[in-house]
Amino acid sequence: MRALTGGLFWALVLAYVVALGAYLLGQFGLFGTPKDPLAGVFLIPLGLPWNRMIDVFPETSWPWLAALAPLLNILLVALLRRGLSRSR
Repeated sequence: MRALTGGLFWALVLAYVVALGAYLLGQFGLFGTPKDPLAGVFLIPLGLPWNRMIDVFPETSWPWLAALAPLLNILLVALLRRGLSRSR
């Protein structure tokens, strides 16, 4: 089970880094890329269900909270991984 949670953890980290990179490139037009209003669309499924709860915060912080929401899922998988390793 630890191998499964380890694989899931690293897959989430890799997907998050790629999606965050695409978001930053599209949001700010870095390295000459055109600005894209849908650059953060790949972060949405990675941050579910947490990004559904950001509407209680000010609207100016929504893009940044949506970008950070996947970190909660990564943290939960890391805690699950740690808990499974201690149970042995």
